[in-house]
Amino acid sequence: MSITAEAIAPCSKCGTQNRITVYRSINTSENPELKDRLKNGSLFIWECPHCGQKNLAKYETLYHDPASRLMIWLLPEGDLPESQMQAIANHTKAMGDYVLRRVKDTGALIEKILIFDAGLDDMALEICKYVTKMELVSKNGPAAESIAGVPFHFHRIEETGETKHIVFIYPSDGRMMSLNVGFNVYEDSLGILSRNPDIAPKGLFPKIDQEWIATIIK
Repeated sequence: MSITAEAIAPCSKCGTQNRITVYRSINTSENPELKDRLKNGSLFIWECPHCGQKNLAKYETLYHDPASRLMIWLLPEGDLPESQMQAIANHTKAMGDYVLRRVKDTGALIEKILIFDAGLDDMALEICKYVTKMELVSKNGPAAESIAGVPFHFHRIEETGETKHIVFIYPSDGRMMSLNVGFNVYEDSLGILSRNPDIAPKGLFPKIDQEWIATIIK
């Protein structure tokens, strides 16, 4: 079940302390409307009743999609005790094989949901991001080197006729830009992953992101 709680949060504009509702857990089977609010970001936005400022609420929550056998833990402030993560992991084993992930911000949580909703493997997608960046750098030299440190985010899969590609978005000069990558690059990344199973993380609720890819590609 989805679990809510009340918290006190200061407005980023006027500083007034406000009582807001936060979600300690989100169950998409019982509350499918929360998934839509999460994906569009509104679940984490609250409006100050005193000045009208819209604020981002940063809090821990456990996202649970039983139909997809997926759990994602949003932990903005760091890690949970190993015992608590182990207890949840044991519970998911009793319900069947689950994919367990950990993220540190709402943007990463939204991206993970989009990835798994699209039927993609997030580890292969991180490899795909890395390969794409390195290819851009090799083709464009110093002019493209700055893009190596820019975070790519999965946006969607697009199909035009018989052509299928992945759309990444990334920030540039205060705007969000998009980049289309052939689906074959993702498929090649799946091949890399299948040939090197040892690169998959072994811990509970692993973080699969740029930091993870940096540890496996030297």
